[in-house]
Amino acid sequence: MPADGGIGAPTKRREDVRFLKGTGRYTDDLNRPGQAYVFFLRSNVAHGRLKSVDTSAAAAMPGVVRVFTGADFEGVGGIPCGWQITDKHGEVMQEPAHPVLAQGKVRHVGDPIAAVVADSLEAARDAAEAIEADIEELPAVVDMKAALQDGSPKVHDDLTSNLCYDWGFVEENKAAVDEAFANAAHVTTLELVNNRLIANPMEPRVAIGDFDQAGGNSTLYTTSQNPHVIRLLMGAFVLGIPEHKLRVVAPDVGGGFGSKIFHYAEEAFCTFAAKALNRPVKWTASRSEAFMSDAHGRDHVTTIELALDGDNNFTALRTETHANMGAYLSTFAPSVPTWLHGTLMAGNYKTPLIYVNVKAVFTNTVPVDAYRGAGRPEASYQLERVVDKAARELGVDPIALRRQNFVTEFPYATPVAVEYDTGDYVATMDKLEEMIDISGFEARLAESKKRGKLRGLGVNCYIEACGIAPSNLVGQLGARAGLYESATVRVNATGGIVVMTGSHSHGQGHETSFPQVVAEMIGIDASMVEIEHGDTANAPMGMGTYGSRSIAVGGSAMVRATEKIIAKAKKIAAHLLEASEADIELKDGQFSVAGTDKSVAWGDVTLAAYVPHNYPLEEVEPGLEETAFYDPNNFTFPSGAYACEVEVDPETGKVTIESFAAADDFGNVINPMIVDGQVHGGIAQGIGQALLEACVYDEDGQLLTGSYMDYAMPRADDLPFYAVDHSCQTPCTHNPLGVKGCGEAGAIGSPPAVVNAVVDALQRAGKTNVTHIDMPLSPSRVWAAMNQ
Repeated sequence: MPADGGIGAPTKRREDVRFLKGTGRYTDDLNRPGQAYVFFLRSNVAHGRLKSVDTSAAAAMPGVVRVFTGADFEGVGGIPCGWQITDKHGEVMQEPAHPVLAQGKVRHVGDPIAAVVADSLEAARDAAEAIEADIEELPAVVDMKAALQDGSPKVHDDLTSNLCYDWGFVEENKAAVDEAFANAAHVTTLELVNNRLIANPMEPRVAIGDFDQAGGNSTLYTTSQNPHVIRLLMGAFVLGIPEHKLRVVAPDVGGGFGSKIFHYAEEAFCTFAAKALNRPVKWTASRSEAFMSDAHGRDHVTTIELALDGDNNFTALRTETHANMGAYLSTFAPSVPTWLHGTLMAGNYKTPLIYVNVKAVFTNTVPVDAYRGAGRPEASYQLERVVDKAARELGVDPIALRRQNFVTEFPYATPVAVEYDTGDYVATMDKLEEMIDISGFEARLAESKKRGKLRGLGVNCYIEACGIAPSNLVGQLGARAGLYESATVRVNATGGIVVMTGSHSHGQGHETSFPQVVAEMIGIDASMVEIEHGDTANAPMGMGTYGSRSIAVGGSAMVRATEKIIAKAKKIAAHLLEASEADIELKDGQFSVAGTDKSVAWGDVTLAAYVPHNYPLEEVEPGLEETAFYDPNNFTFPSGAYACEVEVDPETGKVTIESFAAADDFGNVINPMIVDGQVHGGIAQGIGQALLEACVYDEDGQLLTGSYMDYAMPRADDLPFYAVDHSCQTPCTHNPLGVKGCGEAGAIGSPPAVVNAVVDALQRAGKTNVTHIDMPLSPSRVWAAMNQ
């Protein structure tokens, strides 16, 4: 292994040095010469007709450069949606316009009405208060089922209803599924809510638009997880800027969790205004703005049914889900409750028949899109809660029921159109049972009782799909972009390497783990490899970072490019060593002739690539730089088993997590320390959803949880020390690294484990009527369930 660590080494994150020293370069740290500032006037009503917007007083105030309204964007494209769903009747989804600034109506609290550009943020904010917006308030619709009733207020007047689509999958299975339920020995039914969440990354969104009048080039600096996608969407579909005239830069980004995947109106506005004014324009969201303008996550209401035969084998599964789209379609919103959710409803189990129905609904709320896990947590939560409830109804051990129904032979084709290539669900459950000391639970239960507390143990399994692929398949499913990834590997004359990747790092540790891969392949120190990302002017076209795809897709592109580098370097080494290319071997940074002691060092070969004195140029051109694009053949399928042990105070309903264990199968692991950190973070967010977090609107569409005073984020004392393990490794069979992805697993596997544990605690205390509590399991909800 190289001194600085290759594949499998727990190398410390090199990027953390600048972050801990406060020398990171985030978008808000950037300031362009002569820049102006923008402040958005946002709607304070959820639904209203915009009768007029008088900006005259604001425009005349000191320091104001210009005030923009929706009228300035007539003829400009709206914010596009990146995925089109076809419903169960063969009809494409309803897709309303999404203007940069409101035109005609406002459709949620926070919808931008006007934008004031001024010499200072204070001047822009003061002027915005002078704008007179005449809004005729209309009845708002917030509840999804109410939104589908006849006579309900329509969010978009030009649509036939508030139904975006009615999706059935697999529609051809429906009759067989219904028959299996009719013949079932036992049916378990559960109604549940997957609560709406707000991502709350540490860094709020920022956008800076700049325009070079001399060259006619626009630049957007932004807090994005995928700058190339933003360039494509904004340039082609919104502002009509050719890609070669538009540069998008995403420097250090302070977390995203999905909310920074999407193209937002503020990005388009700043780019548009910078050109209109021939002056840089900067916007930084306040935390209050983030609550009502960042895309929200989850917000599903589901009825799930599980059919079993007389031997407790799963025979069929059936779900009906209402999924909230909010007021507009965010970039990937339609895909989340469909292809990222319905295709995972088999879980770890060999259920032969599955039917999933999803009704996507427009409401007068902030748009909803992918949040850490994106569809996979929703699927796992439904499935693992209904399996747990079935075990209690049947009087069998929840772990035994799961084991009985595990998939055990691979590859396995599910009834929901995906094929698991590898996995070992028995092994991860074995490891989990070893980690949690089940045999000692009764003693811990007795100790809790002595202190007047209830105690429960919750267990569940999960599977997720990562690295959404391949592009030709997802294109048939409605994706309006490719889902490949890219890498350019540039070797300098002295042997150092710069890798330019289309993947973006905003907490994943790419600057550490990616060099480990390249260093391992060549046999050099990882410190000789640098990673560049986030600038469309440098990196090849790539799709960015989301869906735990970075190492499986971006890393594979890097491997392919490095393989090309090695192949060319071997040609050069063969000439230097006067040997056949087929006899050249590369090990530990040395090219050698097989069966001899003749060798030449990596640095000598790279120098020769740029000083080509010793090989014929007609056979090998100078230089050492290669690019590769990688489009996966299939998803990867990480899986695992999680357990949570809780205490519940019967006097207050407060839940305390006493222990949490996670046994994951991520395939091959590049950096185990980084993987541990990713799992830790995911579990924290999952516990936050299970116990604390909830985005709440009142019936008028007012956001009641619009700050940290009302939106409860998990804190250090809400979380236990986790026990995590990823020693159960079944490598992926269809990417060159055998990796599967790990970034979302913790957020997928943890919510059902927590809820299962709390229900178990109440059942053990004799509250057998409590079969489910909707998240978040706040003290008031738990107390009410115990005392209903």
